Amino acid sequence: MEQIIAIGRRKRATAQVILREGKGNITVNGKNPKDYFGRDDFLKYIELPFHTIKSDIQFDAIVTVNGGGLSGQAGALALGIARALLRVNPEFRKSLKSKGLLKRDPREKERKKYGKAKARKSFQWTKR
Repeated sequence: MEQIIAIGRRKRATAQVILREGKGNITVNGKNPKDYFGRDDFLKYIELPFHTIKSDIQFDAIVTVNGGGLSGQAGALALGIARALLRVNPEFRKSLKSKGLLKRDPREKERKKYGKAKARKSFQWTKR
């Protein structure tokens, strides 16, 4: 198997994933994911696509992530890994889809409107 490239996005974050056969190592922007993200829930979400497929083959993932915050980057990374795994073997589709890993999360921050404090919050109302 040669290397497979896939892209995942969430909020304002983009993750480019390069998947190869290997020992199961993940590298995020040249760092260990534990050092990069620091939180266990992000790490579990990133590794979820690998645990879902239950494959004999181990994969190494080299990831370049930019934009957004850590939560968006973790979501983008999980989507990128799932898409790459789907290119490796289309039979993984059923298990990945059942966990909701193939759908891009469309929620983004709503823009601020004029005359408002935030997107929907109004300024404090005073009677006199």
